[in-house]
Amino acid sequence: MNSRLLIALAGQPNCGKSTVFNALTGAKQHVANYPGVTVDKMSGWYKHGDTRVDVVDLPGTYSLTFYSPEERVSRDFILNDKPDVVVNVMDASNIKRCLYLTFQVMEMETPMVLDLNMMDMADNRGLIINVEALTRIIGVPVVATSMRQSRGKQELLDAIADTARKKSPHALFKVDYGPMEGNIRNIFEMIRQDPGDLGAYPARWLAIKLMEGDEEVQKLIREKGAQGMAILDRVKELSNQFKAEHDQDTAFAVAQARYVAADKVVADCVTLPAEKRKPMSDRIDAVVCHKFMGPLVLVGVIWLLYYLSIVQGYNLTNYTWPLLAKLRGGVAAIVPDPGFIDVPLISSFALWLIDSVNALLNYIPIFFILFGLMAVMEDSGYMPRMAFIMDRLFSRYGLHGQSTLPMVLGGIYVGGCAVPGVMSCKGIPDERSRLTTILIIPMLNCLAKVPLYVLLINIYFAAHKGLAMFFISTISFLMVLPVSKFLTTTILKDKPTAPFVMEMPPYHLPTIRGVVGRAVERVWLFIKKITSIVVALAVVIFILLQFPGISPQRRAEFEDRRDQAITKFRRSITQTPYAETLAGDKLMEMVLYWKNYKNKRMLTRGAEANAALNDEFKKINPQFFVIARPGKDKAAGKVNRSFKELFRTRKGLLLEMRKERINQSFLGKMGRALEPATQFAGFNWRINVALLSAFAAKESSVATLGALYEQNDDGSDGSLESRMAKEEEGFTPLHALALMMFMVLYPPCLATSIAVKLQSGSVKWMLFGMFYPMVLGVGVATFIFTGGTLLGLSGLQAMGVFYAIALCIAIATGFIKTKSEFEDARQMSIA
Repeated sequence: MNSRLLIALAGQPNCGKSTVFNALTGAKQHVANYPGVTVDKMSGWYKHGDTRVDVVDLPGTYSLTFYSPEERVSRDFILNDKPDVVVNVMDASNIKRCLYLTFQVMEMETPMVLDLNMMDMADNRGLIINVEALTRIIGVPVVATSMRQSRGKQELLDAIADTARKKSPHALFKVDYGPMEGNIRNIFEMIRQDPGDLGAYPARWLAIKLMEGDEEVQKLIREKGAQGMAILDRVKELSNQFKAEHDQDTAFAVAQARYVAADKVVADCVTLPAEKRKPMSDRIDAVVCHKFMGPLVLVGVIWLLYYLSIVQGYNLTNYTWPLLAKLRGGVAAIVPDPGFIDVPLISSFALWLIDSVNALLNYIPIFFILFGLMAVMEDSGYMPRMAFIMDRLFSRYGLHGQSTLPMVLGGIYVGGCAVPGVMSCKGIPDERSRLTTILIIPMLNCLAKVPLYVLLINIYFAAHKGLAMFFISTISFLMVLPVSKFLTTTILKDKPTAPFVMEMPPYHLPTIRGVVGRAVERVWLFIKKITSIVVALAVVIFILLQFPGISPQRRAEFEDRRDQAITKFRRSITQTPYAETLAGDKLMEMVLYWKNYKNKRMLTRGAEANAALNDEFKKINPQFFVIARPGKDKAAGKVNRSFKELFRTRKGLLLEMRKERINQSFLGKMGRALEPATQFAGFNWRINVALLSAFAAKESSVATLGALYEQNDDGSDGSLESRMAKEEEGFTPLHALALMMFMVLYPPCLATSIAVKLQSGSVKWMLFGMFYPMVLGVGVATFIFTGGTLLGLSGLQAMGVFYAIALCIAIATGFIKTKSEFEDARQMSIA
């Protein structure tokens, strides 16, 4: 026997394949991606005697066609990597369904072991399975296991080793395709006699796939066959002849023959219980999949998922963020200290990078809960039920039933997050629907958009806050439905799509190990992938915001004001005993000391913690601490008041310099350059700059507006709302409505763009996902502002008119039917 073997685990979803993989490999696992796709590649290994056995857990799939990435990578691995053994994991309680995949693996002529898993479920249903008879009929080793109960593991290991040693070419069992067999033999002979490179592939398998109309195999024949076009012409002739004679599609005939064969095998090997008992799963489904109760249960499950992952996940960031803040503090301690108004470029750059990475790492608690709950829903069997309930509505717009979860997480109402929404699209089996869902999720109401909504509503719709929030909470959903319809019928129309094959597997109790293991693996994969991309994009944005910087003349003015403030401060403390304490460079040391103390004090809760903090800073510098906390010391109190005034002046100068830097930056100049075009949407250069800065994070729009509409040193001009209302006297509710709608359709932020890249597997789709919402957003904002202005509508009136238009378009597009080769198979159901 070889000292090293390669085996693959293949199986349909919900057959316990992940449990088998975990049982075989233990903690020796690795997650990656198959080349060119975003499908997870789970691999691990174990030792059997002196042999190392590498295990690859292929994606769960119902068949081995060309429709989905999961199906393609599974069959490509079996064909090209040629594992020594393929372990076909089956659900023993539903052998008939699983045989559909088993037959296809057999046709690929690879050594195989049949793992009859979940025998405990079969026993509970009263099924009696004759394993010896199944082995004899199928012609491959069959092992009965229940890996949840650690039953049959050693027998499976021995069967794998024995099959690899014998090198049995393939199973003897062949599906009888009835009247199509003659056509298959005809094509089989043409392939076998072809002098090209088709000999590396099973000829009968190629013939069957050609009769099924498999596009990938057709491409293979063209590329590898010396007489490829002649073979394809013959396939077309035979397929048309079969359809004319039998009034039946060839792909359907192939599928039907496999089910007939599965019926015969089950009839010879499985004895059903004499008294038919209604399974517990069916009794649960009577409620969960009920016409009226089903949607109510779905709403409850989605709410719980949203509450635990988003709400409680954000609450957990209160504990993780201090750890990230310590990481930032460690970096800040290494880089050069800032001056009174001068911040070294290397310091700004280093802290900018760490802030960019931290912004994504802060999502880890959300991701961990999200991926864990997704694993629970997958393993329990509820995920297919959720897809079944929603598919009827979503299919009208080119979406999939499993688009429900990503859209809810992305903010189908208000307060979601596009990053976990996009990341959860991995489970959508239909490539066209998955790409569509990925591209529309950023248009939903993520939590980061809410600050701008609240700001504008408080200023311009104060008398109608409830109505305005309802509008902004629901309009995004009305917008994404027609957009998804447009994408699937135009740009994505040629993307592979799959029949909506809906299996209702039995309910299972997920294992803690399986749930936690998958959550950890997926989070770790995300962390490894984002770091390099985040750094690259953060550098670009940093350059656009920092350069060319403040002009020498303006810098001289700021330095003059700095000198005046410092001189004023020194004069005010000349007659105090603390003048020497703050002399020369010690003043800047006090500034940093005070800033650090103030920041830590804000995060400290409780009398004991405050006392400990005071003791810590008293030890660092006793004289500085007396100035910071003067108590009854009148001289120290005077210095404290003067120092706070100086500190506020410094803060004001830094804020003003930040505003100046933004104005003069490449990004600021872009904002002014865009003003001639965006004026029709009601945006001035300040709004443009705020929106451009939001590419990094949506929250940046309000932060940037806070810098542009700067506050007086004494804070006398109030909140940002009052400052913006005062400085933008010509800004009306119509302007605000146009701006809010642009934010609804705003391109994805940095973190979401990275998630789009990861899930789509293409920079092209990431760039497209950033471009088309921009065009759509400007168009909608222009329509609202310019149209409302011409019609003399108020902001509230324009809001009502636009909502009615969006609602009508959403309803109308839902009734537009598109041709699809799978139209008749849209709601196939496998029992």
